[in-house]
Amino acid sequence: MRHLLMATVLLPLALGQAGGALAQSVSPVFQDNASEAERKAGNSQANAELFYMIQQLQGEVRRLQGRIEEQKNLIDRLTKQSRDRYIDLDQRILKLSEKVAEAPADNSDASESTAGAGTGDSGVKTRIYRQPSSEEQKAYQEIQTLIHQEKKYDQAINRLYDFIDEYEEGDLTVNAYYWLGEVYLVEDQLEQARQAFTIVATRYGDHRKASDAVYKLGVTLDRLGNKEQARSRMESVVSDYPGTSAAKLAQKYLDSGSR
Repeated sequence: MRHLLMATVLLPLALGQAGGALAQSVSPVFQDNASEAERKAGNSQANAELFYMIQQLQGEVRRLQGRIEEQKNLIDRLTKQSRDRYIDLDQRILKLSEKVAEAPADNSDASESTAGAGTGDSGVKTRIYRQPSSEEQKAYQEIQTLIHQEKKYDQAINRLYDFIDEYEEGDLTVNAYYWLGEVYLVEDQLEQARQAFTIVATRYGDHRKASDAVYKLGVTLDRLGNKEQARSRMESVVSDYPGTSAAKLAQKYLDSGSR
C-alpha cells in the first residue's frame, strides 16, 4: 500500500518534469520555424520591390530609347530638308544667273524691268518693286522678331523659305533673300550664305538691299578664304554704291589691307 501511494505521488511529478522538458525542447522549434517564415516573407517582399524597380527601370529605358529614336528621326528629317533647300537655292541661283546672262539680248525685257525706274543716290537705276500686302508685312515682321529678338535662327530660316515661296518678286521678297544670307552667316553656314547674298547681288542689283548684300557677300567670301574675290566684291560696292553705309564698310575692309 505504501508503495502504491509513493508511485501515485511520484508519477505526477515525473510527468510534470517530462512535460516541462518536452515544452522546452519543442519551443525553439516553433521559434525557428516562425523566424524562417518571417525571413521568407521579408525576402519575398524584397524580391517584389526589386522586381518592381527593375520593371520601372526597363520602362524608363524604353521611354528614353523612344525619345532617342524620335530625335534621330527629327535630325534626319531636318538634314534632308536642309539638303533639299540647299539644292533648291542652288537651282534658283542658276536660273537667275541664266536670266541675267540673257537680259542684255532681250531688249523688251530690259525695257520692262526698268519701266517706272528712277535713279537713287548711289547712281544705280532702281525699279519699282511690288509693295507688300498687310498680311505679307505681318509675316515678314514675325520673321524679324525670330531673328532679332528671339534669336531662333533655325525657325527663321524655315519661315524665310516659306515666305520666299509664297511671295515671289516683291520688295520684301528681296529682303527675305538678304536675311536668309544673314542668318546663314550667323550660323556659320557660309556656302548657303554666299548663295543667298549672290541672288540679291546678281538679280536685284537695283534694290535698296543690294549694296549690303554685295558687302556681305564679300565678307562671306573672305571667311571662306577667297580673299581676292572678297576684295573684288568690296571694290564693286565702293564703285557701284558710293555714299552708302555698305560702301564705307567696304572701303574700311580695303584700307585694312586684308589679304
